[in-house]
Amino acid sequence: MAPLSQAKILGEIGSILVVLTAIPRVGSLLGIAGFILILIAVKEISDHVADGSIFNNMLISVGAAIVGIAVAAILLIGSVATFFINSGITFPNPDFTSIPAGQWVGLIVPILGALAVVWVALIISAVFVRRSYSSIASKLGVDMFRTAGLVYLIGAATSIVFVGFFIIFVAQVLLIVAFFSIPENTAEQVPTPPSPPVTAST
Repeated sequence: MAPLSQAKILGEIGSILVVLTAIPRVGSLLGIAGFILILIAVKEISDHVADGSIFNNMLISVGAAIVGIAVAAILLIGSVATFFINSGITFPNPDFTSIPAGQWVGLIVPILGALAVVWVALIISAVFVRRSYSSIASKLGVDMFRTAGLVYLIGAATSIVFVGFFIIFVAQVLLIVAFFSIPENTAEQVPTPPSPPVTAST
């Protein structure tokens, strides 16, 4: 079985880059690059331990996030476009004071709905991230992956308030520790069968 050195290095670099997402201007590019490296690392770990569910759960996680963001974007664009069309606002000197309260409600409600969709999608995504990391923890014997997955799920669930994003950041830091904790030549642990009892010869 091939060593885990490449997956370990890719995961280490990728998880560090994701943490650097907060850097102005280049942070988003670093975060995207880091996330791709993490996906590649998870794929290699999945192949190494011959457990396809590890990578499949990560793919489902990504898919859930993308669908949630896409639906939220459609809601936002549609509600904003409808608001401006119905309000009759003209630029460059718009008069927002003449807009009836009902039209403001028609704008705010879809925005709140879009945020709710993103929140639910983030939780669903986090559930599958946790499953993936929990499987890695079991296969490689690195419990920090399980901890990172749990903390990430808690962060996603509480992201409706600001503290959730801080918890997600903590989960990402724990993921860095998890990748650095992978032994390069770890193989899937298979329990050793007990030795048969030795009987005395007569």
